[in-house]
Amino acid sequence: MTTAPWLHVVAKQGALPVDLLLTVTGRTYVARLDGREMRDTDAVFLQFYDRLRLPEYFGWNWNALSDCLRDLTWLSVDHCVLIVEAADEVLPGDPSEQRLLFNTLLRAGRRWSYTQRPEGIELGRLVIVMSCDAPSVPSLRERLQSCWEETASS
Repeated sequence: MTTAPWLHVVAKQGALPVDLLLTVTGRTYVARLDGREMRDTDAVFLQFYDRLRLPEYFGWNWNALSDCLRDLTWLSVDHCVLIVEAADEVLPGDPSEQRLLFNTLLRAGRRWSYTQRPEGIELGRLVIVMSCDAPSVPSLRERLQSCWEETASS
């Protein structure tokens, strides 16, 4: 997706240049979530809570997840790389909830996106990598693009 340079959709054996993920300086936290474990919304929230070390006050709902991802001050690092493995398998059979998750991630990514500075482009605070099997990459990109267009207009 060229419209969201902080979001990357890759085949699970795919590789990204490290400069797209990591800054030259600062502390970076990498959270790996497993889409195969996110069969329902409770499992989604549990994955984020455990893997991203969400704060104790996390409210276990979409608004709370959005608030935490758009804040990130509770995570004492300069940058966060969020990797969702098997992203195409998140919330199977519930496209509306999957769309809520994707919209939440896109809004958070947009909040922390790249910043244009006089000396160049600075990497944002949050980078999201969505990984899936190679044949599923185009479909996942299309779903995310549709969500991106929806969030960009809101």
